[in-house]
Amino acid sequence: MDKEDTSTNQVSPRWFIDLDWHQQNNRSFLALAQGCLCPKCQKKRLKREISAADLLATIKKCCCKTPDFITDKLPILESIFRLFLTNGNQPLDLEELGRQLSEWRGGDTYRTSAEILSRLFASDQYYGLRQAP
Repeated sequence: MDKEDTSTNQVSPRWFIDLDWHQQNNRSFLALAQGCLCPKCQKKRLKREISAADLLATIKKCCCKTPDFITDKLPILESIFRLFLTNGNQPLDLEELGRQLSEWRGGDTYRTSAEILSRLFASDQYYGLRQAP
């Protein structure tokens, strides 16, 4: 059986930030995500109430373009959370997530491997990182 045949039989789990999980666990997605806003957007956004969708759009359009939005200095789970913010919370499989994280974090391939990411996701109780249905 070649590589192509095996990939069609197995669907890789995809992950995302589960906004419902935050609500069910008395956590605030908005508070976490607002902490990721760039200084310019923090000034603008803190003056009024903002929805999760608007916050995601703002981060995707502006804040993620700052050079220090995701770096190898951040904890890996924080980097994962911010990566999902940059892509509008579109679900990603572990391989794609690891590839993108490695790019953002300057080639960090150890902490961005699928095995490490899988363990981190399994134990997350803070960011609401869950498998997509």
